[in-house]
Amino acid sequence: MAENLTDGFRGLWGALAGKRYWRSLAIFFALIGPGIITSNVDNDAGGITTYSLAGSEYGLSLLWTLIPITGALIIIQEMCARMGVVSGKGLSDLIRERFGAKITFYLMILLFLTNLGNTISEFAGVAASMELFGVSKYLSVPVSAVIVWWLVVKGTYKSVEKVFLFACVFYLSYIVSGFMGKPDWQAIGTAVMTPTIRMDAGWLAMSVGIIGTTIAPWMQFYLQSSVVDKGLKAEDYPYTRMDVIIGSVTVNVVAFFIILLCAVTLFQNGIRVESAKDAAQALAPLAGEYASWLFAFGLLNASLFAASILPISTAYTICEAFGWESSLNRKFLEAPQFYGLYSLMVFLGAGIILLPGTPLITIMYYSQVINGAVLPVVLIFMLLLINDKRIMGAYTNGPALNIAAWATVAILIVLSVTMLGFALFG
Repeated sequence: MAENLTDGFRGLWGALAGKRYWRSLAIFFALIGPGIITSNVDNDAGGITTYSLAGSEYGLSLLWTLIPITGALIIIQEMCARMGVVSGKGLSDLIRERFGAKITFYLMILLFLTNLGNTISEFAGVAASMELFGVSKYLSVPVSAVIVWWLVVKGTYKSVEKVFLFACVFYLSYIVSGFMGKPDWQAIGTAVMTPTIRMDAGWLAMSVGIIGTTIAPWMQFYLQSSVVDKGLKAEDYPYTRMDVIIGSVTVNVVAFFIILLCAVTLFQNGIRVESAKDAAQALAPLAGEYASWLFAFGLLNASLFAASILPISTAYTICEAFGWESSLNRKFLEAPQFYGLYSLMVFLGAGIILLPGTPLITIMYYSQVINGAVLPVVLIFMLLLINDKRIMGAYTNGPALNIAAWATVAILIVLSVTMLGFALFG
């Protein structure tokens, strides 16, 4: 991982230090997008809730876990991006070609179910955040669903990507609200630099939850598909790699400030919360009304962002698996299955939120259980594909990267099994 990170910065610096500085810089900004968008959207309603609970229940003790999580995310995402630029195909397409239609079919069923559960949770996040501003969910959810549907169906990859990149900027609201909490930076530095492990079930379950919400199966499919849809090639790989590294770092910086803010306000005052909405409400008397509003606005932005991306990821994944047209650059009639699946996910996810008595916690719970079950399978497929010279040619993993990648995957498999154990058996 360190070698990969160093190579990425060295390659970019070499390009920028030459005579064609401005041209290289312009190319870099033209080619970034998939890595930053994929990573940032993982700070969705479920992620923000997880980080809020981590800070409010366990203080600063879990901050250090974000360092190895960042490294693991870089390794996993970099391999997906590399497969995309080299093969020109999405991950589900490669899985079908290499492992057959039967395995792919069952994998797609699991991914559809877990992504639907996650999409429902994103619209729940929209409803919760807008209720903080006095807007009923019966207004906010339908309007949000129409907006995200119109954005994707009427746009192209380039126009949609610009909107998504713009949405990434608003995650700064969590960093600003973190500073407004007036944290003790010396105590934070100590917590980060001196890792502690508590051997109680709650702390371990929360640490596994942080990892699970940061590295999800849908991310790998969306990243590789968006790299292909953007038209990136093998010669663009150095820039794509830096895109992934920047995205992986920024997403965990945001997570860091969410945990930090809830730790120095809610935890220190003995306030327990059950959701990101509760956290936003509780922050007002402790960190100020503006910090509370920023937190709520961040939740709204994250929920809308993810409510757009998760259905796109599902449409990409399933359409590639069955050989259907899948591109944001196609019109509805040119890719009916792609846009049909996208529309189904958006309006079904939003519609379920509006039903009275919907067991949202149960839906979100089982979607995370399926996430935990699917992730190890996806990661093993990825490693087998990335080392296949028929697909990757000279771009397969080297020995050092393979050791790091397999070790990362082995740890994530153990943690996923642990998460399943906590979920199924308490």
